[in-house]
Amino acid sequence: MKIVITGALGNIGSKLIREIPNHFPGADIIMIDNISTLRFCSLFNLSNYCNYRFIEGDLTHIDLDDIIANSDVVVHLAAITDAIKSFAIREKIARVNYSSTKLVAKQCRNHNVPMIHISSTSVYGSQSSIINETCSEKDLKPQSPYAETKLKEENLLADYHERGLRFIICRFGTVCGVSPGMRFHTTINRLCWQAIMGQPMTVWRSATSQKRPYLTIHDAVEAILYIIKQELYYGTKYNILTQNLTISEIINIISSHLDSYEVSYVDSEIMNQLSYEVCNERFKSTGFRFRGDIAQSIQETIDMLKNASTASPFK
Repeated sequence: MKIVITGALGNIGSKLIREIPNHFPGADIIMIDNISTLRFCSLFNLSNYCNYRFIEGDLTHIDLDDIIANSDVVVHLAAITDAIKSFAIREKIARVNYSSTKLVAKQCRNHNVPMIHISSTSVYGSQSSIINETCSEKDLKPQSPYAETKLKEENLLADYHERGLRFIICRFGTVCGVSPGMRFHTTINRLCWQAIMGQPMTVWRSATSQKRPYLTIHDAVEAILYIIKQELYYGTKYNILTQNLTISEIINIISSHLDSYEVSYVDSEIMNQLSYEVCNERFKSTGFRFRGDIAQSIQETIDMLKNASTASPFK
């Protein structure tokens, strides 16, 4: 089996490339990453039970023709993902994320290779009730340039589907948990980092009681592996999330591991984003079971940070 992974050294990719050998021993894993975030450590200590090849470069400057040809699947993870910072780089987000997705989709269609595309539950935006994939286009309210571009990419793939592209869209909740290439700009990881470093946990002033969908890194990777095994490439959108939680609930879980903590309330650039809960029943109906645990994921992150940081007041 030949598996191509874009953004392979990132938060999800760095965990995925380590789990593939347990499910597809002997596979050829082609890893593409521009290393813009300098996560060289994601390449360390890889398994001996798969054949790894790393290609450093930007998707928009790489000849993908030979890379994707004869592949069994392309997992498209590459993207600029920081929703808050996307306001300051709106044009870059639209150009880089959309262009790379279009290039990958075109080559996958040309070579009849299925594509797993990672989108985001942030395409839903403000909602007054729990929402699923069957909602109408007018009910989608992306409230960041990042989310707007993700929705545009989804529409692009739908257009390519009519011209023969086999794909699946995974609308991931906000990912949390430990991985070799993890980052700390996402909510739960960031709050864990701040708490263990003795900093105030910064919370958007209007967000403490608002719910959001969260996804453990375990469930994220298991979902991708499940899709590959089941070959669910029918152009369907799936919400992939472990649990809907409020910020208050998350802080309560984090604080249960601390002797003391502080919360600082700040204003967000996403000023009008209200609570939204997302339903994952469609993906569960395929036979997948979400086995991740947000509380356990938080505990693992906190334990890692405590052990790693000599600056931590909690060691």
